[in-house]
Amino acid sequence: MMRGAQRFPYVEIAPLLGAASALPYVPLTLKHDEKVVSVSALVDSGAALNVLPYDVGAELGAHWQQQTVPVQLTGNLASSDARAIIVTATIGQFAPVRLAFAWTRNNQVPVILGQINFFMEFDVCFFRSKSIFQIGPRGSNGD
Repeated sequence: MMRGAQRFPYVEIAPLLGAASALPYVPLTLKHDEKVVSVSALVDSGAALNVLPYDVGAELGAHWQQQTVPVQLTGNLASSDARAIIVTATIGQFAPVRLAFAWTRNNQVPVILGQINFFMEFDVCFFRSKSIFQIGPRGSNGD
């Protein structure tokens, strides 16, 4: 186990499929302009960016027109408008960090934690066969 790491269970998203549907979702608290929202976020090492669905950004009090930096999404989200937004995020026992999200008009996507910049702030180890993963602050793996 990484020093200072916290373990989380995989979450089954389709009860009929059981363990085959389990994905690494982590409880996450987001803060923006004094508004706080608790969500479950998909930890996705294959995602280039952190992604925030529109409704979550709106619940945080963000205003679409005030976010002026466009973000180009790819893959299944390539046709979705997105803009950059910075929020403070807290996971488990760890100190809050600032995360940059591609805030998209699409509400059919979960909160996604990707390479930019979640995986730059945290070290993550996946143990899929055991249905657990662990997260630690960067550098917690002893390197």
